[in-house]
Amino acid sequence: MSIIGRNTEIQLLERHVASKNAEFIALYGRRRVGKTFLINQTFKDRFAFSMTGVLDGKKDEQISAFLDAMDIFGYETNERPQNWMEAFSQLRKALSSKISKESPCIVFIDEIPSLDTQGSGFTKALGHFWNSWAGNQDNFKLIVCGSATSWMIKNLIDSKGGLHNRITHEIKLLPFTLKETEEYLQSKNFTWTRQMILQSYMFTGGVAYYLSLFDECESLAQNIDRLYFSENGEMRREYKRLFKTLFNAAEPYMRIVETLAQKKQGMTRKELIEAMKSEKGGTLSEQLQNLVECGFIRKYMVREKKVIKENSGIYQLIDPFTLFHLYFNDKAKGDSRFLENHINTPVINTWLGLSFEKVCLLHVQQIKAALKIDGISTQQYSWRSKSKKTPAQIDLIIDRADGMINLCELKYSETDYALSETEYNKMERRFAAFLNEAETRKGIFKTLITASPLKKNQYSESVAVKLTADCLF
Repeated sequence: MSIIGRNTEIQLLERHVASKNAEFIALYGRRRVGKTFLINQTFKDRFAFSMTGVLDGKKDEQISAFLDAMDIFGYETNERPQNWMEAFSQLRKALSSKISKESPCIVFIDEIPSLDTQGSGFTKALGHFWNSWAGNQDNFKLIVCGSATSWMIKNLIDSKGGLHNRITHEIKLLPFTLKETEEYLQSKNFTWTRQMILQSYMFTGGVAYYLSLFDECESLAQNIDRLYFSENGEMRREYKRLFKTLFNAAEPYMRIVETLAQKKQGMTRKELIEAMKSEKGGTLSEQLQNLVECGFIRKYMVREKKVIKENSGIYQLIDPFTLFHLYFNDKAKGDSRFLENHINTPVINTWLGLSFEKVCLLHVQQIKAALKIDGISTQQYSWRSKSKKTPAQIDLIIDRADGMINLCELKYSETDYALSETEYNKMERRFAAFLNEAETRKGIFKTLITASPLKKNQYSESVAVKLTADCLF
């Protein structure tokens, strides 16, 4: 089975493993994004040892998984280790004969956060294993992987204990881009149009496992109804599973995203605290940062009179699947064919419009390439009007080092998009408010990004730059 995309990650992994130094590589990313598949397909039969942590397993179950892996790789164990210090001691003895100058000794520990059960001493034992032996073996390569991003960052990447500064390389595996999603579906013999692929992205967010559940013999609506709206749909309960896998205490994180989902423009930290009626403190800051790292939310800066203010940054929910779940969870009311029964209705069209904006925000690099400014230094931010009488917001502003600014309007339509007089006037008011409040001296490109081609009319000609969803691919 071939790997779709991931060329950069594969090159990095191969380069690190080919080095003559000891390497401690941490690969992390959300549940179902394809981390294990990437490592297994890249290195296949080159492992000297690999094991997988038992999700929600107790210490004894994790030790049993370790012993099973030792047996699979043909390493003898005289007695069952009582703790992780003893387990790593056995692993060190088993691997000593595998260390050579000719070829790397690759060890892969998957779902490593699961091994760190309460009171197990796992991280201390791992630190001792690396510091006392593995890190001194020039051709030793330890690759660890996990979905619990907050654990990976706190206990490995930003560790303040025995593993402080021991990670030599970190790789964050992101979901597929739209282009990679298209390549994946085509490799599975799907004959969907780009419009359908775009809509599939609004549901899956480019998560490889979610895409693998699609049936090429069904329409997109039939697929989503089967996977999500049917009583036993495989993704019906994915929302809770997703958060419980990523975070030890999932409820506070779910509360944050559910609060943010109520305001599509996003909230400042202060607004979020007020809406949640929570106390100020470092815990919320850590939770917000973890959600940013996991790709659920983005923090974007706000432009105010030539200054981009980081302290007034806005947090916005942008994960497509989470948005889908929170938008539709209470709307289906037992209708197992909800999407098929509501095609071209306001409830579906509103979701498509909101989701298209988020897909664009996830593909800013592709937009820059289409604008031919991917080689120019830029800053991306949003803008909110201070006026209470005429509130306005522009979701995507690309501020360029060449003295220009792209003010981007993002519009979804399944058929060719016609810029109406009403929408034109709204857009002009937003742009005028920005120019008045931001007091910029830069030139402005009015930029319209539509899901379908833009119809020519008296209003379309006033837009300097016109792009379609094809640019996102």
